[in-house]
Amino acid sequence: MTAEPTSEGAAAAFEPLRPKLMRVAYRMLGSVADAEDMVQEAFLRWMRADRAAVREPEAFLRRTVTRLCLDQLKSARRQRETYVGSWLPDPVVEEDQPDDVTLPLMLALERLSPLERAAFLLHDVFGLQFEEVAAEIEREPAACRQLAARARSHIREARPRFKVEKERGLKLAEAFFNASRSGDMKALGAMLSADVSAYADGGGKRPAAIAPVFGFDAVIKQYETVVAWLQDNPSQLVRFGFINGLPGFVTLEADGELQTTALDIEDGKIAAIYVMRNPDKLRHLH
Repeated sequence: MTAEPTSEGAAAAFEPLRPKLMRVAYRMLGSVADAEDMVQEAFLRWMRADRAAVREPEAFLRRTVTRLCLDQLKSARRQRETYVGSWLPDPVVEEDQPDDVTLPLMLALERLSPLERAAFLLHDVFGLQFEEVAAEIEREPAACRQLAARARSHIREARPRFKVEKERGLKLAEAFFNASRSGDMKALGAMLSADVSAYADGGGKRPAAIAPVFGFDAVIKQYETVVAWLQDNPSQLVRFGFINGLPGFVTLEADGELQTTALDIEDGKIAAIYVMRNPDKLRHLH
């Protein structure tokens, strides 16, 4: 058999696994571009590997991606220490809620060690047995159980207690969009919980609040400023959808850049607002 068909066959075997590998990498890193880089590096290693000795290609590739992500997280943590303003994961926009790995949970994952994050995601989210997790991250199964247990205790509060019904979530997103763009502060206030919080990620590239804002009064005050700005710099709705599992919308802003707004809803009220303005994190949406 010639080398060329073998390479073609290896590439063909890889492509159906790419979406699964992207899900692992993105949830590990919170960055679409970094996840794509990790998956591409895994592809190159797959093409160079002794594939005849690989009994389970999916397990081999998932292990490769996981270990690449663990290495990447070490440098990512250093970068986050010098990040300007609030750091939010890259927005992934979908028609439906994909699973319970929502934006608040991804932020909670940021507080875990890389190994805790890997053990939790591989076992609790992707359903691997601890023996499989152990092979992925090169630790004993008992250690993996402890890592996952520690992760669970840290992020328990970030897990969604109940899923917002799709149509209800999108209706709230539509109402929030209309109120914030029309300047109807009474309608806007009626949607917010007493302890609502607001986060904006501009990455130092576009104007955005440097620190999160907490509490009803502070968020309303912030949005009074936002609404006044929008009167002179109107934005255009691109679409409604689920952004990292939360109902929200994508807009085209007056400066020609995209923006995403995601809403965390609890007991029928908006508990948190997440706005992504960093153009580097929105490039994939174009």
